[in-house]
Amino acid sequence: MSDAAYQLVMPDARTTSVIFASPHSGRDYPAAFLRSAVLSAQEIRSSEDAFVDLLYADAPRFGAPLLTANAPRAYLDLNRGPQEMDAGLIEGVRRVSQNPRVASGLGVVPRVVAGGRSIYKGKIPLSEAHHRISRFWHPYHAALQALIDESHSGFGQAILIDCHSMPHEALVNIRAGGGARPDVVLGDRFGAAASGAIVEHIEAAFGAAGLRVARNMPFAGAYIVQHYGRPSRKQHAVQIEIDRALYMNEATLELNDNFDPLRALLSGVMSEITELGRETDTALAAQ
Repeated sequence: MSDAAYQLVMPDARTTSVIFASPHSGRDYPAAFLRSAVLSAQEIRSSEDAFVDLLYADAPRFGAPLLTANAPRAYLDLNRGPQEMDAGLIEGVRRVSQNPRVASGLGVVPRVVAGGRSIYKGKIPLSEAHHRISRFWHPYHAALQALIDESHSGFGQAILIDCHSMPHEALVNIRAGGGARPDVVLGDRFGAAASGAIVEHIEAAFGAAGLRVARNMPFAGAYIVQHYGRPSRKQHAVQIEIDRALYMNEATLELNDNFDPLRALLSGVMSEITELGRETDTALAAQ
């Protein structure tokens, strides 16, 4: 496994307050972790936001940094708080009141992958959980906070785009405008994590690209959007979920023929979103 907790690609010049970050596309699986799992490597990867880092690789071209995780989601979930430990998995963690995500096995160190399939045969030591959090969680979030601080310093605001992908089956009962299944779901914690003007701008950018957009259902955003989204402090966070079936075969985890066209489409969307980050706070407030 790589010694680096994350990859950070900076633009030649920061020209926007927007930050793109992908916490779930890491695919550097430790050999010891794979040996300890009761699932195959293919099954473990079902929780991965596969290739999302590649979809957004053009972000620096538009003056925005791109932060991507190296640690896989099944090993450590960077979209959970460090205190969200699962007593059903980690030795020495008291079984007190837990939020539904943790109780279902999706804590900071996940117990299950997609479909509720258990990763381990038994429990893991608390020291192992602390090691993963120290080694990967804290460096990633320190880097993210530094980018947010840089945006505030340079532009007077920060706009975090939290980049994810979602299983096609998660959208079976979800409809966007016009009653069609959405291609993209924007999560802003039902308005708590970003200003309405910013979310509307992002939705319009995807819509202009021909993609169907829904908001907050079934994904409103988890720890990252909730923690970093502070509109009253001119700090906005929006989670973007893209249907995996648009660019890959979910069963084989292989890219399909639409990957390159979708990536090109997203480049246009990113161009629009980064323009938003070049506007003044006064202009945003007037929208």
